[in-house]
Amino acid sequence: MKKETILFTLSLVMLVAALYFFVQTKYPAALPEVGQQTDNSSNTQDASSVNDADQPADSSDAGTSVSKDKILDLSNNNLEKIPSYVFNMTELEKLDVSHNALTGAIQSQIGQLRNLKVLDASNNQMTGVPAEVGQLSKLEVLDLSNNQLTGLPNELGNLKNLKTMNLSGNAYSEQDLAGIRQKLPGTNFILN
Repeated sequence: MKKETILFTLSLVMLVAALYFFVQTKYPAALPEVGQQTDNSSNTQDASSVNDADQPADSSDAGTSVSKDKILDLSNNNLEKIPSYVFNMTELEKLDVSHNALTGAIQSQIGQLRNLKVLDASNNQMTGVPAEVGQLSKLEVLDLSNNQLTGLPNELGNLKNLKTMNLSGNAYSEQDLAGIRQKLPGTNFILN
Protein backbone atom coordinates (compact mmCIF):
# COMPACT_ATOMS: atom_id res chain seq x y z
CA MET A 1 0.00 0.00 0.00
CA LYS A 2 1.30 3.42 -0.89
CA LYS A 3 2.27 5.93 1.78
CA GLU A 4 -0.35 8.41 0.57
CA THR A 5 -3.12 5.79 0.82
CA ILE A 6 -2.12 4.94 4.38
CA LEU A 7 -2.05 8.61 5.39
CA PHE A 8 -5.45 9.19 3.78
CA THR A 9 -6.92 6.16 5.58
CA LEU A 10 -5.55 7.29 8.94
CA SER A 11 -6.91 10.80 8.39
CA LEU A 12 -10.32 9.38 7.53
CA VAL A 13 -10.35 7.19 10.65
CA MET A 14 -9.43 10.18 12.84
CA LEU A 15 -12.18 12.28 11.23
CA VAL A 16 -14.79 9.56 11.85
CA ALA A 17 -13.66 9.20 15.48
CA ALA A 18 -13.87 12.97 16.05
CA LEU A 19 -17.32 13.09 14.48
CA TYR A 20 -18.47 10.18 16.64
CA PHE A 21 -17.28 11.91 19.84
CA PHE A 22 -19.00 15.15 18.81
CA VAL A 23 -22.30 13.40 18.09
CA GLN A 24 -22.09 11.30 21.24
CA THR A 25 -21.37 14.37 23.39
CA LYS A 26 -24.05 16.61 21.87
CA TYR A 27 -26.68 13.96 21.06
CA PRO A 28 -26.04 10.88 23.24
CA ALA A 29 -29.41 9.28 22.41
CA ALA A 30 -28.51 9.22 18.70
CA LEU A 31 -25.87 6.52 19.16
CA PRO A 32 -26.04 3.01 20.69
CA GLU A 33 -25.45 2.56 24.41
CA VAL A 34 -22.34 0.80 25.74
CA GLY A 35 -22.29 -2.85 24.71
CA GLN A 36 -24.96 -2.49 22.00
CA GLN A 37 -22.62 -1.93 19.08
CA THR A 38 -21.58 -5.11 17.29
CA ASP A 39 -18.84 -3.99 14.92
CA ASN A 40 -15.24 -5.15 15.24
CA SER A 41 -13.57 -1.78 15.75
CA SER A 42 -10.04 -1.22 16.98
CA ASN A 43 -9.10 -2.19 20.53
CA THR A 44 -6.63 0.44 21.75
CA GLN A 45 -6.68 3.09 24.50
CA ASP A 46 -5.31 6.57 24.22
CA ALA A 47 -5.50 8.23 27.63
CA SER A 48 -4.90 11.65 26.08
CA SER A 49 -8.37 11.45 24.53
CA VAL A 50 -9.98 11.70 27.97
CA ASN A 51 -10.96 15.32 28.47
CA ASP A 52 -14.06 15.07 30.66
CA ALA A 53 -14.39 12.66 33.57
CA ASP A 54 -18.06 12.07 32.70
CA GLN A 55 -17.52 11.67 28.98
CA PRO A 56 -19.61 8.74 27.77
CA ALA A 57 -17.72 6.15 25.82
CA ASP A 58 -18.12 2.70 24.47
CA SER A 59 -15.62 -0.04 24.02
CA SER A 60 -15.68 0.22 20.24
CA ASP A 61 -14.73 3.92 20.11
CA ALA A 62 -11.34 4.68 18.68
CA GLY A 63 -9.35 6.04 21.61
CA THR A 64 -11.58 4.81 24.43
CA SER A 65 -11.24 1.05 24.59
CA VAL A 66 -8.87 -1.28 26.34
CA SER A 67 -5.56 -2.28 24.79
CA LYS A 68 -4.90 -5.88 23.79
CA ASP A 69 -2.99 -6.18 27.05
CA LYS A 70 -6.13 -5.17 29.01
CA ILE A 71 -4.38 -2.09 30.38
CA LEU A 72 -5.87 1.37 30.75
CA ASP A 73 -3.43 4.18 31.52
CA LEU A 74 -5.17 7.40 32.60
CA SER A 75 -2.19 8.72 34.55
CA ASN A 76 -1.16 12.38 34.36
CA ASN A 77 -4.52 13.61 33.04
CA ASN A 78 -5.48 15.98 35.90
CA LEU A 79 -8.61 13.85 36.54
CA GLU A 80 -10.68 14.74 39.61
CA LYS A 81 -12.54 11.42 39.41
CA ILE A 82 -12.30 8.27 37.35
CA PRO A 83 -14.37 8.60 34.16
CA SER A 84 -17.64 6.65 34.51
CA TYR A 85 -17.10 4.65 31.30
CA VAL A 86 -14.08 2.96 32.89
CA PHE A 87 -16.34 0.94 35.19
CA ASN A 88 -17.94 -0.74 32.16
CA MET A 89 -14.55 -2.04 31.02
CA THR A 90 -14.85 -5.24 33.01
CA GLU A 91 -12.05 -6.94 31.05
CA LEU A 92 -9.46 -4.55 32.50
CA GLU A 93 -6.53 -6.17 34.28
CA LYS A 94 -4.51 -3.01 35.00
CA LEU A 95 -5.85 0.45 35.74
CA ASP A 96 -3.41 3.32 36.24
CA VAL A 97 -4.96 6.54 37.52
CA SER A 98 -1.80 7.77 39.22
CA HIS A 99 -0.57 11.37 39.17
CA ASN A 100 -4.00 12.94 38.81
CA ALA A 101 -6.13 15.14 41.09
CA LEU A 102 -8.43 12.42 42.48
CA THR A 103 -10.06 13.54 45.74
CA GLY A 104 -12.30 11.82 48.27
CA ALA A 105 -12.47 8.12 47.45
CA ILE A 106 -12.54 6.21 44.17
CA GLN A 107 -16.15 5.65 43.14
CA SER A 108 -17.78 2.51 44.54
CA GLN A 109 -18.29 1.18 40.99
CA ILE A 110 -14.63 0.13 41.11
CA GLY A 111 -15.99 -3.16 42.46
CA GLN A 112 -17.31 -3.95 38.96
CA LEU A 113 -13.77 -4.42 37.65
CA ARG A 114 -13.55 -8.04 38.83
CA ASN A 115 -10.61 -8.94 36.55
CA LEU A 116 -8.38 -6.17 37.84
CA LYS A 117 -4.93 -7.39 38.90
CA VAL A 118 -3.18 -4.02 39.28
CA LEU A 119 -4.69 -0.78 40.56
CA ASP A 120 -2.36 2.21 40.73
CA ALA A 121 -4.02 5.25 42.32
CA SER A 122 -0.81 6.71 43.71
CA ASN A 123 0.07 10.39 43.82
CA ASN A 124 -3.42 11.87 44.10
CA GLN A 125 -5.27 13.65 46.92
CA MET A 126 -7.57 10.79 47.94
CA THR A 127 -8.69 10.73 51.56
CA GLY A 128 -10.43 7.36 51.50
CA VAL A 129 -10.71 3.96 49.85
CA PRO A 130 -14.12 2.47 49.08
CA ALA A 131 -14.97 -0.87 50.68
CA GLU A 132 -15.75 -2.17 47.17
CA VAL A 133 -12.02 -2.44 46.45
CA GLY A 134 -12.25 -5.51 48.69
CA GLN A 135 -14.39 -7.17 45.98
CA LEU A 136 -11.49 -7.20 43.51
CA SER A 137 -10.61 -10.82 44.23
CA LYS A 138 -7.95 -11.07 41.47
CA LEU A 139 -6.09 -7.95 42.61
CA GLU A 140 -2.35 -8.58 43.06
CA VAL A 141 -0.95 -5.03 43.34
CA LEU A 142 -2.65 -2.09 45.05
CA ASP A 143 -0.69 1.16 45.02
CA LEU A 144 -2.28 3.92 47.10
CA SER A 145 0.97 5.68 47.95
CA ASN A 146 1.28 9.43 48.32
CA ASN A 147 -2.34 10.30 48.94
CA GLN A 148 -4.02 11.71 52.05
CA LEU A 149 -5.55 8.47 53.35
CA THR A 150 -6.55 8.52 56.99
CA GLY A 151 -8.53 5.30 57.17
CA LEU A 152 -8.57 1.94 55.43
CA PRO A 153 -11.63 -0.29 55.02
CA ASN A 154 -11.48 -3.73 56.65
CA GLU A 155 -12.63 -5.17 53.31
CA LEU A 156 -9.08 -4.77 52.00
CA GLY A 157 -8.42 -7.91 54.04
CA ASN A 158 -10.55 -9.85 51.52
CA LEU A 159 -7.89 -9.44 48.81
CA LYS A 160 -6.44 -12.95 49.22
CA ASN A 161 -4.43 -12.78 45.96
CA LEU A 162 -2.81 -9.47 46.88
CA LYS A 163 0.98 -9.63 46.68
CA THR A 164 1.85 -5.95 47.24
CA MET A 165 0.05 -3.05 48.91
CA ASN A 166 1.84 0.30 48.85
CA LEU A 167 0.54 2.72 51.47
CA SER A 168 3.64 4.90 51.84
CA GLY A 169 3.12 8.63 52.11
CA ASN A 170 -0.26 8.42 53.90
CA ALA A 171 -1.50 9.02 57.45
CA TYR A 172 -3.69 5.91 57.71
CA SER A 173 -4.88 4.42 60.98
CA GLU A 174 -2.41 1.89 62.41
CA GLN A 175 -5.38 0.02 63.89
CA ASP A 176 -6.99 -0.32 60.44
CA LEU A 177 -3.71 -1.53 58.97
CA ALA A 178 -3.16 -4.09 61.73
CA GLY A 179 -6.52 -5.74 61.03
CA ILE A 180 -5.82 -5.92 57.30
CA ARG A 181 -2.29 -7.26 57.78
CA GLN A 182 -3.61 -10.01 60.01
CA LYS A 183 -5.93 -11.19 57.21
CA LEU A 184 -3.19 -10.96 54.53
CA PRO A 185 -0.05 -12.55 56.00
CA GLY A 186 1.46 -13.26 52.54
CA THR A 187 1.17 -9.68 51.30
CA ASN A 188 4.15 -7.34 51.08
CA PHE A 189 3.15 -4.02 52.67
CA ILE A 190 5.18 -0.96 51.62
CA LEU A 191 4.75 1.63 54.32
CA ASN A 192 7.71 4.05 54.04
